[in-house]
Amino acid sequence: MVEIVGVDSNSRAEKHGILPGDVLLSVNGHEICDVLDYRFYLAEREVILSLRRRGEPFSVLIRKKEYDDIGLEFATPLMDKKHTCENKCIFCFIDQNPPGMRSSIYFKDDDSRLSFLHGNYITLTNLKPSDIQRIINMHISPVNVSVHTTNPELRVKMMKNRHSGEVLAYLRTLADAGIKLRAQIVLCRGINDGEELMRTMRDLSEYYPQMDSVAVVPAGLTAYREKLYPLEPFTPAECAEVIRQVTDFGNGCIEKFGERIFYASDEFYVKSGTPLPDFEFWGDFSQLENGVGMLSSFEHEFMSVLSMLDGEDFNVRREVSVATGEAAYGLISELCGILSERCSELKIHVYAVKNNFFGGEVTVTGLLTGRDISEQLRGKELGEELLLSRNVLRSEGDLFLCGMTPEELSETLGVPLVFNENDGAEFLMRLLGKE
Repeated sequence: MVEIVGVDSNSRAEKHGILPGDVLLSVNGHEICDVLDYRFYLAEREVILSLRRRGEPFSVLIRKKEYDDIGLEFATPLMDKKHTCENKCIFCFIDQNPPGMRSSIYFKDDDSRLSFLHGNYITLTNLKPSDIQRIINMHISPVNVSVHTTNPELRVKMMKNRHSGEVLAYLRTLADAGIKLRAQIVLCRGINDGEELMRTMRDLSEYYPQMDSVAVVPAGLTAYREKLYPLEPFTPAECAEVIRQVTDFGNGCIEKFGERIFYASDEFYVKSGTPLPDFEFWGDFSQLENGVGMLSSFEHEFMSVLSMLDGEDFNVRREVSVATGEAAYGLISELCGILSERCSELKIHVYAVKNNFFGGEVTVTGLLTGRDISEQLRGKELGEELLLSRNVLRSEGDLFLCGMTPEELSETLGVPLVFNENDGAEFLMRLLGKE
């Protein structure tokens, strides 16, 4: 049961007399514990809601179109507390955050509901057989799984959870039930790479076609690893070897299944200096959130729209600046250079911002802080606007990771900030001042 905290004006719920403060007990006889129950059982044309008001039960019958909402609001999107992670992974990025940040930064979630709703990755260690059966019954798909290794003993060592090896059996249960799976392998140098990586890829390929895609990403290492498991970053040569290993295995999957399935993340390409593959290499880009094919997708979007513009579109006179992480700097500089050749009156300053806040090996744009941007761009030529990726802000769009607001950064640098999604077409149009 969950408490209703709001009822939308003119909604079906309001018209049937449901009020804030009422408690929702069940829908069509099914107990409601969280958002998955609610959404699944509400997807009928006729629903009977069992409720309680000030201790007294009552029922409401609502007829509607299939999948239509009825206008109830709950205290949290999940209608329940987030499930916390029970693992102590040797590579956990949360454990590597600097002290003094807001408390939400240190929360570790491992919630299957967030996997379905927002694409979060889960380890399966929080799930019981009844949870797996609920996923099957509701056909929640895809399920995004942080696998890391299919060697049960090694998974226990990497995740420091004695159950982390045995729950790998859930993969077969879900696959046999027709649930689509997506996996990630966070690769740790000398731990789950090399032959262990080959074993993991072989094992995961056995779940095809339910195994949709697998991302191989390097463990993110910050400067705050004191008293944590000793991990070292991959060298450029080792990054190139990971690419070769994953690509060769993916080529074999193309021959066997007609799909690549396995992909090394962009970070391996950038650090090794290996040219990015063509746009078609990345399939349907199902692992973009893992940084797999993100740079190629961005470039393709940018160049596709650029090819459709004509002379009048390039008649632009303005000066702007772009701040980006070190990993994307090469591509962003190249694209801005191409555009500048077409627009003789467009001046673009591109700045690579070093991540001093996290230090270590962190080079991605999404982990830049307002503090580092402020310190490194103060006094630079910025023009009339500074373009930043929206990924540098938390989901609400109001704060950088360091707690600085966009307004504070804008005031410090003396220039308006413009945030764009991770979309090359939008980036191009913002450079031209047409968005």
